[in-house]
Parts: sequence; structure tokens; C-alpha cells
Amino acid sequence: MPPNTPRSQLKRKLSNAFNTISSPQRSNSGSSSTSSSSIYNLVRPTTTLALIIGASWLSILTRYSGNNSELKPSINNMAQQTTVTQQHYLREKEEPKLDDPFAIEYDNCIIGAGLSGSVIAEQYATKFGQTSLIIEKRNHIGGNVYDYIDDETGIRCSLYGAHLFHTRHERVWEYVQQFADWIPYEHSVVGNVNGKIVPIPVTIDTVNTLFDLNIQSTQEMDEWLKNEQVQFKDEDGNTREPVNSEEVALTRVGQRLYDLIFKPYTYKQWAKYPAELGPEVLSRIPVRNNHDGRYFSDPHQALPKDGYTPIFEKMLNSPKITVLTNTDFFAVRDRLKCKRIYYSGQIDTYYADLGWPKLEYRSLSFERVVQKETKGYYQEAFVVNHPQATDVNGKDVDYTRIVEYKHLLNQTSDSTVYFIERSKDGGEPYYPVPNQENKDLYRRYQEMAEKEEGVTFVGRLANYKYFNMDDAILNALELFDKDTKDMTVSKSSR
Repeated sequence: MPPNTPRSQLKRKLSNAFNTISSPQRSNSGSSSTSSSSIYNLVRPTTTLALIIGASWLSILTRYSGNNSELKPSINNMAQQTTVTQQHYLREKEEPKLDDPFAIEYDNCIIGAGLSGSVIAEQYATKFGQTSLIIEKRNHIGGNVYDYIDDETGIRCSLYGAHLFHTRHERVWEYVQQFADWIPYEHSVVGNVNGKIVPIPVTIDTVNTLFDLNIQSTQEMDEWLKNEQVQFKDEDGNTREPVNSEEVALTRVGQRLYDLIFKPYTYKQWAKYPAELGPEVLSRIPVRNNHDGRYFSDPHQALPKDGYTPIFEKMLNSPKITVLTNTDFFAVRDRLKCKRIYYSGQIDTYYADLGWPKLEYRSLSFERVVQKETKGYYQEAFVVNHPQATDVNGKDVDYTRIVEYKHLLNQTSDSTVYFIERSKDGGEPYYPVPNQENKDLYRRYQEMAEKEEGVTFVGRLANYKYFNMDDAILNALELFDKDTKDMTVSKSSR
């Protein structure tokens, strides 16, 4: 299609309606849909943006009043700081009022348009022809998996940090095939340690580079690790399991690698030393006795060819599914008409009126840097970790890693864009802090959730548990199975 036809222009407008993140960007997929689904976007209590998707045309209807708020992200563009102002997507022309989505009774009300909520809504629509209203407080679908195309460079980036799909679950792998074409991709991470670029997870090459060794075989690596590893004994002198992440690291890699990589990186990530965190934090980090630098060993590792956001657009593209973005569940819950509720938000927020302490999370910030006239790359790999607190010159390194998305999906551009990640308190809840105090507090919230009638808590925030993408999908599928085991599958399709 010629780039300046009316339909092409309209498609770009539709794409821009999803362009609501805090850095310059353009459309997610740019593709039109062929179903009659409706997506309502409540920017204000008196503001509605609807995307009505027809069989052969697209239109945007809006109703709004008052001034629109502004998002003013700070963008570090190499030598200078630039402030960019973006507004929500309000159209110039007033349109007729849309039907009130709260006037309808739904089979399901689903809080959150991330993986958990989207899978459940899709399954109810596909298998039982049931209606779902999805309420999302952010201004986009897709949860933390949301990605977009950066306006300035044309490179597809992720708003909430790198997301890499991998799974050993055949059911999950078969499920996601419906919504995207997948390109095989096996993720490798390197780290800058003592000024040297080494594989992380630890491999033979990591050890040889850092300690100027010449280990050649798995047997030699096993022997080296055995000499480094620390064993912990119980009162009877028997070897016991690690009780915190420091002990996990020491039993797997020993004191030297722990001090070089794991201890400083953990503190930068969590603002706590490994000894203050449960063993599960560092148990996730693989250690290899060979040259295998892959971060994951799952049989299925791939990236969606057109990015993650179009997956959610396809999942939710059903006349049975209505999505409200920019909508706070707690502000509209009294207006909902639903037979059941699935809640994927923070469990402590749901029970905020109890006055209990809040569960602790770590968040991330992303400093966006554009490097012009760079047909190649800024750094050696897609992800480069910086575990140490200072570099070889003694300069403070307050970031945990740098992510350069141009490395993925064979992307080309005359420039490159990379994101400097820093861990912080406050902000979007990314990582539950797994110490005993938080675990005990979560159990109290969990006991309340088990007594909550008509509400099912699903996903990482509601379960105060870190989920990989495939874990989140499997958790939602299995929960759906449990809740529908006595229901009859609908003969009608989406």
C-alpha cells in the first residue's frame, strides 16, 4: 500500500493511539485487524478513546473534556538532556458518546491486561464464548511485556526492560504459536568484570579470562569448582542446604567469584546483600562446567518476529473482550457487573484498607541514550551486565546493566539506542523482595485472599512471586482449567 493513502494514514493514527510510553516511539505493529472487537481507553473519568476495528476499515472515536495531563520523560541523548512532552491521544473532533461499558454485565471482570489477564480472557472467549471486561490502569495492554518501535531510531524496544521467551512446557509453547511467528533466539549475557568482558552465567571461559587459567575440559572445570566451593554443615557435621543466597553462591562458585560478581551485583539489584535474601534469588543463576554461555537451557527459546505487543492485540481481538485502559479498578469497582473477578494486581493494594504493612518490591529505571550515525552497535552484546560497584579506574558504576535492542531480530538503523538500567525502591513493582519478613506478611494477605468470595488472585503481583513469561502463561492456563473443569465447551468460536 502506498505510504500516504488515506487508509495508511488512518492506520498510523491507530498505531499512534497505542503510542503512550515515556520515550519517543511509533506504532507497535501497524497492522489492521479483521474482527469487530472494541477497545475502550478511559484517559479521564470523562474521557473515552475507543478503537473500533471493522472488517475492512478502522476508525477512532473519542469523547473528552478538560485539559489533558502531560508525560515529561527525561531522555539523555548522549551529550545533552532533552525533555520530551507527550500527551494522551485525544482527537480534535467531538464524536457521539460511546455506549457505557459499565452498563453491561460480563461473565468475567479481569484486572490487568498483562499475560495472566489476557490469557484468561482469551481462553474464556475462545472455549466458552464468555464475555470479559479487562480493566488496566496503564495506558496500554501487554503488562511489562509491552514493546514499541522507537520513533527516533526505528528500533523495536521494550518499555519495561528486556523480555526473552523460553520454556520447557510444551503446552505453553503450543499455546503461544497461535499468536505470532517465532524466530529462534538463544540468549547469552556477558558481564564487565575487572574491565574484562566475560560470559555470565559462569562458564569455563569466565574462569579462564578472570583468573588467567587454561581449563580445557568439563572434568578440569569440575575440579576447579570443587576446590572453590564452600560446604555448610549442620550441628551433626552433615552437609546442609543453603539458607540464604550468599550460601547458595558460595556452595556453587566459591568465595572469589562470589566477591567479584554475585555479591556486588546482588547489592546493586536489591539494596541488600545476598545473606539478607532467601536462597531462591541466586538459585536461579546457572553455573556451567563447559563453554555453554547460554543463559537458559530450555528446549524452546525464541522471539516473536513482530514483537510482543501484537501478540496481545491478537489475543484480545474478540467481540467477547472489552478492554479499559487508564482505568483504576478501585475507582470503578462499584460500577462493575460481573459474575466473577480475576485480580492480577498487587495483593497488598487490594487489601490496603486493612492498614497492614506493604509488601516490599524493587523497581527499575531506564535511562534512554541515542547514539547517532551508528550503523553498528554500541556494545558487544544485547545485554551487558555491570556487576561491580566501580570500574577499573575507580569510577562509580551505579547501574546494573545496559540493554541494546538493535542486536535483536536483525534490526538495522543508522543510529542505535540503548537503555541504562538502575535498580531502585519505589516505582513500578518488578521484583518481590524474598526475605522472611515479606514471606510472612504475604502469607497473611494470602489467607485473606483465600476467604475472598468471587475473586480469584492470579499472576506475579497477586501471588507475590517472580514469574518468567512462560510461568505466568502456564499459571493462567492451569487456573483457567481448574475454574472451568465442570463447564461445557461452547460450539461457537471467537
